[in-house]
Amino acid sequence: MAKSVMYRGTGRRKSAVARVILRPGKGAIVINGREFTHYIPSSLARLDIGQPLVLTANESTFDISVNVRGGGLIGQAGAIRHGITRALLEVNPEYRKILKPAGLITRDPRAKERKKYGLKGARRAPQFSKR
Repeated sequence: MAKSVMYRGTGRRKSAVARVILRPGKGAIVINGREFTHYIPSSLARLDIGQPLVLTANESTFDISVNVRGGGLIGQAGAIRHGITRALLEVNPEYRKILKPAGLITRDPRAKERKKYGLKGARRAPQFSKR
């Protein structure tokens, strides 16, 4: 039995981690066992996820299976986008020339700043009382 071709990519954004698997297919996207449009109701987030596929003209070339954990909806969408980009680079390293100028290869380093002692939040100081 022939082994099916499979490309993997791990994407991260904030506290979300997405494990992406690309298989040759018709363009179906399944996230955590649910249909793409049901898992991500926001059309803006759906466009964000599809961006690497649109840029490389692979919208209906691969079936995408995603396992994503942590973070919120937008963080997860960013993680999925990053994972798809990394998997596409595994498919064809030439895609780097298209994806790099679009800023899709770089992991977004922004994350929540930790709370410091003596403060109420990361930077919020306790209320000052003159008297």
